[in-house]
Amino acid sequence: MDLSITEVLKTILIGVVEGLTEWLPISSTGHMILVDEFVKLDISKQFMDMFLIVIQLGAILAVVVLNFEKLNPFSPWKSKLQKQNTFKLWYKVLLACIPAAAIGLPLNDWMEENLMTTPIVATMLIFYGILFIIVENYNRYRIPRARDIDHLDYKTAFLIGMFQVLSLVPGTSRSGSTILGGIILGTSRQVAAEFTFYLAIPVMFGASILKIFKFGLNFTSSEMLILLIGMVTAFVVSIISIKFLLHYIKKNDFTAFGWYRIGLGLIVFIYLFLIGDPI
Repeated sequence: MDLSITEVLKTILIGVVEGLTEWLPISSTGHMILVDEFVKLDISKQFMDMFLIVIQLGAILAVVVLNFEKLNPFSPWKSKLQKQNTFKLWYKVLLACIPAAAIGLPLNDWMEENLMTTPIVATMLIFYGILFIIVENYNRYRIPRARDIDHLDYKTAFLIGMFQVLSLVPGTSRSGSTILGGIILGTSRQVAAEFTFYLAIPVMFGASILKIFKFGLNFTSSEMLILLIGMVTAFVVSIISIKFLLHYIKKNDFTAFGWYRIGLGLIVFIYLFLIGDPI
């Protein structure tokens, strides 16, 4: 099957949505459900389920490219102390991955089968939107304990990983849960966002590879092209999205994202009421 221009444009749109929403704390799952309702690719459901996970590889690559020097412990341009700090950063990232691996992997299939519903996604959008507003109001006069990623201790890193487990519930947002967790635990917004980006590398890479093997490696040429277009689009848009977020939080908090989540959740509920049947 030749890939039509329409299918290419639909794939690009999905990649744009993934690249924007994966790093902003607004739930990529919630947005993908809405996009899938109105923009349907001419592919099987099994491939679509895999595609929506695997295009995250493009988003991960954006983090690696933007932070390659910072994440590379073997850089010849780094001092001995800087290399040691980079290794420590990776140890913290791996430590924070343990809760997702220990709790997330056994529950992942059950969560997808039982909680991947539009009402739950909409509820989580609103709930965590309210939580962002409450936490930011509470945090307004607090002085962060960790203002630099090197000052993030192992205990805090592990607890941020525990917050990441909350994102197993669709609509929560992986970046939203870990950023909220970081802020609650006393990190600056910059550190919370930065550690969230790094934490995504092993987590999202592992989820993508697992999904590919579950689907099988027998892709058609059209399916392979859809994957590549989606990943490349997600990569380019993720670079823009990450840069925007890091620039934005230098002068602003996450309250606006909280209100956005509430608004989107209400729109989803209104849509469900109008069509009279969950998506």
